Amino acid sequence: MKRPSLFLSIVPLFFLVAFIATLVPLFGDSITEGPAQIALLSAALVTSLISILFLKVSWEKIEASMLDQLSKTGSAIFILLMIGALTGSWMQSGVVPTMIYYGMKLIHPSVFLVITFILTSLVSLTAGSSWTTIGTVGVAMLTAGQFLGFSAPWLAGAIISGAYLGDKCSPLSDTVNLCASSTGISLYKHVRYQLYTAIPAGILSIIFFGIAGFMIPTASTIDISAQTDALKTTFYLSPWLLLVPAFTIFLIVKKVSPFLTLFLSAILGAVVAVLFQPELCRQMLHFTKDAGGLMQAFEAGLRMMSGSVEIETGNEMLNTLTATRGMHGMLNTVWLILCVVTFGGAMDASGMIQVITEKMAHIMRNAFSLVSSTVGTCIFFNLTLSDQYMSIVLPGKMFSDTYKKTGFAPEVLSRTLGDAGTVTSVLVPWNTCGIVQASVLHVATLSYLPYCFFNLVTPIVTIFVAAIGYKIRRLTS
Repeated sequence: MKRPSLFLSIVPLFFLVAFIATLVPLFGDSITEGPAQIALLSAALVTSLISILFLKVSWEKIEASMLDQLSKTGSAIFILLMIGALTGSWMQSGVVPTMIYYGMKLIHPSVFLVITFILTSLVSLTAGSSWTTIGTVGVAMLTAGQFLGFSAPWLAGAIISGAYLGDKCSPLSDTVNLCASSTGISLYKHVRYQLYTAIPAGILSIIFFGIAGFMIPTASTIDISAQTDALKTTFYLSPWLLLVPAFTIFLIVKKVSPFLTLFLSAILGAVVAVLFQPELCRQMLHFTKDAGGLMQAFEAGLRMMSGSVEIETGNEMLNTLTATRGMHGMLNTVWLILCVVTFGGAMDASGMIQVITEKMAHIMRNAFSLVSSTVGTCIFFNLTLSDQYMSIVLPGKMFSDTYKKTGFAPEVLSRTLGDAGTVTSVLVPWNTCGIVQASVLHVATLSYLPYCFFNLVTPIVTIFVAAIGYKIRRLTS
């Protein structure tokens, strides 16, 4: 195998960017329904041909790298499918409508974005998973906020910002554990050190969403009584239904795996729907009032978890927001993820990624250049390998010795990995995190990107902290 030149290494990246830039004006928001997949597979083909013809890399090695990438993404795919099932059953069971109804009644519109940011932060901190938080509480807050007059991108920005703040600081988070293990420090040492950048970024985010909440026209200019009346008429609403998310939180506290937690919660939602929303179950199956029975209930539960369901509420806005797609609605996202890991595997097998990052390592001389280069490398991996785990592990391995040789403690590296690799992944439309959250919230990545304030400001904060030398620890003898 030959070592690729810098020019050869960036050819597939330019090809992918140019291809996608050509497709965006043609397909718009529907680019992820097939065109983006073709672009990714074409870029993987270009990478493979360069590797085979010029670098003498065997196809077997490229294929093995693709399969390795796929094995690391398998758990995320299963979780994604379970989020689809849970969203469907929680909506039809009345759990999400109950959260929406009381949210609109109890939370003043001017502080809704701040409350959304704080609530998702706390849930994510407890759950240790931004995906679980966004797929449950996030969906409810998005719908409630739209009733109050907020646009979906603004709401998605607040939801994602809060979810990633909690995820980045939770000892239960897989990415937090990955940052610590990649640099060889203890988990809680990493969590404590992350607070020096997470707290300032969180405070700035609260200020940002607080100002936005007072400036954006909301319920003071629209009448939400039509929506609340339609909710009460369509669904059986009761605080007792909130025992379903309470059960989910219990499983999270008991550290049950995310897949089992989401699957069991989805099943419980389907059971609750059959028991408390019988009219809706009959409507989705087009049964008469006298029709019913165990098999019909079983069919209704399966349908709301697996397929598309539309309920007639008498309110056009509510019809749109309560429509669900179940696991079937996630299959397009799974397709895109498979194409993403195919391209990432080809780039990794060719050695092109290593060449590009090594060129960046030459400019590292002090804390500012070291941290800035690490941030840039993490973002680069999120753009090219399209996976946040790779954006943490690879820079951790690459820069570990460099940090030691320049006298900086490993927690400086681990914190930078979390501040850049974790939080920026959701801002890339073809990254697995960006794909998933756009699919779950039904908001395009580039639409919510400008409003993910925490995700945007955190890398800037970590670079600023390095520039002024605040809490930059050095190795001691």
